[in-house]
Amino acid sequence: MRLKGKIAVITGASSDIGADISKRFVDEGATVIMLGRNLGSLEKARTAIKNKDSAVSMACDITDESQVVSTVEQISDKYGKIDILVNNAAKINDAIHFHEMKDSDIMDLINTNIAGTFRITKSVIAKMLDVKSGCIINVGSISSERAIPRVHLAVYSATKAALSMFTKSIAVEYARKNIRCNCLNLGIINAGMIKPYLEDPQARKVLEQRQPLNRIGDPEDVSSAAVFLASDEAKWITGTILNIDGGKSASEG
Repeated sequence: MRLKGKIAVITGASSDIGADISKRFVDEGATVIMLGRNLGSLEKARTAIKNKDSAVSMACDITDESQVVSTVEQISDKYGKIDILVNNAAKINDAIHFHEMKDSDIMDLINTNIAGTFRITKSVIAKMLDVKSGCIINVGSISSERAIPRVHLAVYSATKAALSMFTKSIAVEYARKNIRCNCLNLGIINAGMIKPYLEDPQARKVLEQRQPLNRIGDPEDVSSAAVFLASDEAKWITGTILNIDGGKSASEG
């Protein structure tokens, strides 16, 4: 068990990817605090975890600073420490032209994907500093590195690009405090908004053919990488952006 005795906090834990990371962390011996806005959705995701006693659901809106501070304090008081934070919570906009987006929609993405990540990270780092140890994993996207023709995600992509630089900055700033920070940049994963499109066999085939490894990624591909980065096997890895994309970012198209 690579995460035995670790206390892990995972945001957006009711999503396909967040739920799978939670499950894998528990399988590896961690106690997982699953955070999200909807307690019912979190509990539903928790039922898929074999050892349910090692997972706890807590409602927390990362866009609300008071909720974040209160939640982190409750976790710290109960468990005495926070070893791992996975910043998985995020929003994505409909693929419409930038000039057609409402200002409220733009700010909603920024407040969740950037400011929300800042808030929870700030609160958790304060607890990690007490024990001079910790691991932070940000969940990003390869759209932070390249724009996709005919898929209009300017604001979402910009928020994920910010997350990449945030990862490097936090890694360097807190390295001497033994706090590591890395980022998983995801390609097309069979999760969330993409799942309905993949139900069409022809659409799925087209997407698969565009992937160098000739398949769409699964949540398990993400959680496997997250387990590695959270474990002592990666104790000398920090400030790294790891692409989980089947080779897509290395290809031309």
